[in-house]
Amino acid sequence: MPVFLPAFFQPDATRADPLPVQLFAALGTAIRAGRIADGETLPSTRHAAQVLGLSRSSITTAYDLLRAEGIIEMRPGRRPRARLLALPAADRVESIAPTLSTRGQRMAHDPRKASYATESGRLAPGLPDERAFPADLWAQTLRRQARQAQGDEAGYGGYHGAQALRETLCARLASDRGLAVTPEQILITPGTQASLSLITQIMTDPGDIIAMEDPGYVGAKASFLAGGATLCPVPVDSDGMQVEALPQEARLIYITPSNQYPLGGRMGLGRRLALLERARNQGALIIEDDYDSEFLWHGREIAALAAHGSGTECVYLGSASKALLPGLRLGWMVVPAALIDPMRVAHRTTGCAANLHAQLALSEVMASGQYRRHLRHIARLYQSRGEALYEALRDCEGVTVARPRGGVQLGLRFEKKGAETRCQNALAERGYRVARLSALCLAAPQEGLVIGFATLRPSDPARIAAAIRKTLSAPAES
Repeated sequence: MPVFLPAFFQPDATRADPLPVQLFAALGTAIRAGRIADGETLPSTRHAAQVLGLSRSSITTAYDLLRAEGIIEMRPGRRPRARLLALPAADRVESIAPTLSTRGQRMAHDPRKASYATESGRLAPGLPDERAFPADLWAQTLRRQARQAQGDEAGYGGYHGAQALRETLCARLASDRGLAVTPEQILITPGTQASLSLITQIMTDPGDIIAMEDPGYVGAKASFLAGGATLCPVPVDSDGMQVEALPQEARLIYITPSNQYPLGGRMGLGRRLALLERARNQGALIIEDDYDSEFLWHGREIAALAAHGSGTECVYLGSASKALLPGLRLGWMVVPAALIDPMRVAHRTTGCAANLHAQLALSEVMASGQYRRHLRHIARLYQSRGEALYEALRDCEGVTVARPRGGVQLGLRFEKKGAETRCQNALAERGYRVARLSALCLAAPQEGLVIGFATLRPSDPARIAAAIRKTLSAPAES
């Protein structure tokens, strides 16, 4: 009996390819896959036309195409037969899947995955409140800038950043962070993560030692590991990184001195000066991630770490991710004069450029004074939310937490072993996506949680505190 063609093909007149081509493709695929066996007969053109509801000429055309491919055999007076031609043995090569390089394996490893118990949820650390974003102001400014001709910068002339934004940042960094820099020293990137990757690639070789705070920012850890660096953990206290514990061999020193991530310490002037002296003595480059410096609520303002140096010790990193939104993909780095040329070439080579119109919109918003007014508004908003969360957690037995001085997240530590996993799971069940503190540690893991509070609702502090108290008071599973 010939094969039953409707089992392998159903005509579709809505498709762009003609019906004979559809039949040719369907039967060819079935024969090559072995679903129509070698030697099996196909129905005659008349019979095939009847069962498929096609014209006989369509069947004839499809069969002729199959015969031309050599996968059916047609003889006068006989039904066509499937003929799957065997490939020569020498041509039978098993498919080999591509494999990652050693560098690719490092880059594909994501240490962030260990931080969370769930893929979604509220109060993840590091996220601002999207509802506080000045959408109307941004839309008007962006539209205005997009309608203007930008000349060379619309091509590749402004690859390292729009001149207007770099000049605006020079003025802002001087007035707000005490930094005296030139526009040529500033590179605009898609954010701090891109800046970290760029610095790692151009300043280190695999195996070089990078010192970083412990616990510390997992995004920095990811960039450094992807570059093949050897990480050296340096403990932190309420005054930030303990400078005396720095390794002499460190080529880079990563630090968040304004608001240590994730525990919130702030490095004092004395320790800042000691760190700069240490970096000069051993020829290390400091990466100053000025994380959350826009949201300092308590204490006297202090200039950026880089402002106290000679201009050669630090690369300064900033972004609009917390002040506006991470999705804008706008960050900046200030490099020492000696690194301008190599950094610019590497910047272009790696493609770490940012959107031109977004840069120009940010420049206009900053220069107009609207940016500063927005910062004051969200600083008050985040301060009230951060302190509400702190007040709810400060009296929890078995929990150590410090009053936040700024930022958009609160770090807390547990005294009991195993409390971190149990409390994280309990909060995940209530819809919260908080991070494990232990995942941010390089040396001995510290148990705790990092909770974002930028989007905190009035009912959240009490719910979070109640869940943690209940979990810590319950007996641990054996």
